[in-house]
Amino acid sequence: RRRLARLLAGFALGASAAAFGAGNPWQTIERAGETGCADGSPYRFHVRVADPSRLLVFFNGGGACWNAATCDPAGRPTYRVHTGEGSGNDPREYGGAFDLDNPENPFREWSQVFVSYCSGDVHLGDATARYPGPDGDVVIRHAGRANAEAALAEAYAFFPEPAEVVVAGGSAGALASPVYAAVLAEHYPEARITQLGGGGAGYRLPPPTVLWESWGVIPALPAVLDTAGVSSDSLRITDLHRLAAAAAPGIRFHSYDNAYDAVQEQFLALLGHPAELLPGLDANLDDLHADLPYLRSYVAGGEFHTLLRYDELYTRRTAGVRAVDWVASVIDPARDAANVHCSCDGECRGP
Repeated sequence: RRRLARLLAGFALGASAAAFGAGNPWQTIERAGETGCADGSPYRFHVRVADPSRLLVFFNGGGACWNAATCDPAGRPTYRVHTGEGSGNDPREYGGAFDLDNPENPFREWSQVFVSYCSGDVHLGDATARYPGPDGDVVIRHAGRANAEAALAEAYAFFPEPAEVVVAGGSAGALASPVYAAVLAEHYPEARITQLGGGGAGYRLPPPTVLWESWGVIPALPAVLDTAGVSSDSLRITDLHRLAAAAAPGIRFHSYDNAYDAVQEQFLALLGHPAELLPGLDANLDDLHADLPYLRSYVAGGEFHTLLRYDELYTRRTAGVRAVDWVASVIDPARDAANVHCSCDGECRGP
């Protein structure tokens, strides 16, 4: 009954607005149950009702953790540990696709669900992990799957029949976005599903077994994916795209990365595989272009990390193509986005 009331109120707001835009405010929603953040605080996410036929579901980024040194909320954690004030989990604090006053914003009139991130498990975990540390065990609840499902359940209640759904993510959210694109494709079989990951395609690694096992990922993968034969010893990060494409071949996949993204390089080093990003990024994209029914990519120069949360969306230009124009083509049903890549004459090393 509560969801029905919220749904009706949301559609009344959308129907009464003369034009969708900054006048459609964000609602912050808190969910209990199996949800929660790594520090034990409640999980909150955000919904904005605008055009009900066009829906952006954005999975926020914010690092990851897999041992006491990276996970301990009282130490120097390498991930967002809560969704409260100052956590980086509020779309009102961001620019880019969340700047509702910018007329260039391709998502200005779209309804949006901002899936906050506070579990250190790239939105895919379902485990309580105990990490030995110098001052005792660090116990972390990796509840990314439950948190994501809570946000998606609210999306289904607010938006029963969107025609266009963009499933996007930044950083950790980029890694999860193919998986949840397949989930949303199953739930909305009549919708056009577009995936867009930012700052996550450069991890050319062997299967990160320690991550999958620490977070409980393999048994928690959504049922829509065919995981027969998939194990923590066999699943590479890029295989999440392949599983999603096999489950929902109609998904249009897109990737945005910077050639020497400093954050991806930092996590490669933390995982024991230090490397400059571009060679592995290009190799991953080559493989995915060959394996997926549809993939378009944009590789910009420099060390910046992700796109949609920042005004980099409007200022970045690569090979003559503005990032905002490329994103507009990504979400336009009548267009195929181009593949864009910085040139090797210095542009890839640029700012």
